[in-house]
Amino acid sequence: MEHDFTPVIRKILAKHFGEAAEDLFEKSPLLQYINLKTVSATRGSKARSSFANLYAIYVLAEDYIHHGFEKKGDYSKYEGAQFTRLFKRQRELPFGRKLQNHALNHRLNEEFRKFFPQVDAQPILRVAETKRYWINEKLIVSSLGRKSFNLALSIVEIIDAYSEMKQASFEEFIKTCLKLREVTKKKGAEVEDFVLGLLAPNVDARIFEIVSYSILKYFYHDQIVYFGFQLDELEKSPLVLYKTGRTNANDGGIDFVMKPLGRFFQVTETLDVRKYFLDIDKIERYPITFVIKSTDNIDDLLKKLKEGAERQYSIKAIVDKYMACIEEVINIPTLQERFRNGVAQGYLSAMMEEIVRQSKVEFNYEEPDEEDAEEE
Repeated sequence: MEHDFTPVIRKILAKHFGEAAEDLFEKSPLLQYINLKTVSATRGSKARSSFANLYAIYVLAEDYIHHGFEKKGDYSKYEGAQFTRLFKRQRELPFGRKLQNHALNHRLNEEFRKFFPQVDAQPILRVAETKRYWINEKLIVSSLGRKSFNLALSIVEIIDAYSEMKQASFEEFIKTCLKLREVTKKKGAEVEDFVLGLLAPNVDARIFEIVSYSILKYFYHDQIVYFGFQLDELEKSPLVLYKTGRTNANDGGIDFVMKPLGRFFQVTETLDVRKYFLDIDKIERYPITFVIKSTDNIDDLLKKLKEGAERQYSIKAIVDKYMACIEEVINIPTLQERFRNGVAQGYLSAMMEEIVRQSKVEFNYEEPDEEDAEEE
């Protein structure tokens, strides 16, 4: 697979291995996997970044280099890297602050196996009881004829280069948001087009979740309900939508929660019915609203979900029980309509403020202080 970042990979390999670089790139499953996972390097902040699996490779390759195994030594006798140290290191890397442990424990190996079913080796080796981890040396040492080449240093450099590109892309995204926030009153249409462009099936899942939240927050915030224990003592309460944490967090399937109704919202991009029902099971089959990154008609989405449920469960009562837990489905056209309604009510600036604020939190972005800004 060739994409915009592939020449960067080739250039780094050529620097390390000269004429052997091309053969190594073509014959190494791990390099081919990294090539697949870096396709979004130049596609802007909206494209999925795949840092979790890449950083799992990175921290283990880095540990391998730290102990000098790329030069000499018997790696088979190494006691292995401690999980806590690897996990801490992942979170020190750009965009890695809120990464979970899934990539180190199973997701990287599972996805690698999906892409390369013919390859017996898997990237990560581990002993769960001792929480010790190793990079699979069979995948980072490649042989061409009688000569062996160690890829560890080049792999670290490739992932570093990818991270730098994504950082530059996201910083540009933030700067654009800040700029558009400032000109909202003067060039509203330009800002509207920018936000609507973030509501598309190909956007990064985190960006989509942030924009969805910002739109829905201002869609619900002026809606009023009345609560109380006595009919003559009802209190007026506005609907308030809260974001429960970082995107992709292990939060039991709750991305947003609404007070005082207690509605749960889950943002998703898949139509795999097993994922939906897993989310429903996690919260004891409590009703949940799904915000789906799809332009498909809502009736069609519900039909697909029901058909998937019927394939998985042959009992009508089970299917009906799960489907009844889907309180509402919100698709991209619905979000677009609610965004336009918010703009018409004068909330464009507020929604942009929310997008900027949530994006900074999600991507650990810090603006330079005033002195730094003046120096620039």
